[in-house]
Amino acid sequence: MSSRNTVIRSLHDLGAAAWFGGSLMGAVGVNGAADAVRDPKDRARVAAMGWAKWAPVNAVAIGAHLVGGGGILYANRGRAVHQAGVRSNTVVKIALTAAALGATAYSGALGAKTAQGDGHSVDGATDPSAGTPSDVAAAQQKLRYLQWALPVLTGAIVVLGAQQGEQQRPSQIIAGLGTTLAQRVRD
Repeated sequence: MSSRNTVIRSLHDLGAAAWFGGSLMGAVGVNGAADAVRDPKDRARVAAMGWAKWAPVNAVAIGAHLVGGGGILYANRGRAVHQAGVRSNTVVKIALTAAALGATAYSGALGAKTAQGDGHSVDGATDPSAGTPSDVAAAQQKLRYLQWALPVLTGAIVVLGAQQGEQQRPSQIIAGLGTTLAQRVRD
């Protein structure tokens, strides 16, 4: 079996990068551009259309990240068990990935809610106006926070992936295995 995992690492890293970049660009670019639409009744619809165009690419990116992450975990299962620091990084990264998946799905559902009907008058993609129906306004208020939570969550996933790469340096492997062995001897 090859000791190189270029394909699965590429799936993992490119998927996470696209997920992060798309969520950040959407919060700044798509939602920002929708805020500038002249007709207040078109703003939420324009934002929803922009996000809908991105959704298939985002789904592929997330899928690539999950497949790559699963492959990396399988390839490094021994290190995850025996090298100090790898297990905790992996657990945190899995938890953040689950949170990001949930936030992505919830954002999609809320975004669909804001765009339904013939168009509601809104101040911006995530900012209701006085005339915005209460259910749409509530969805927009949640989206105001989720639009920034997603880049934070996915950015943290990218950072933890970088840390995992650093943990594969020979000096880190030796130090991590030594720490684990010393702890097992003490226990």
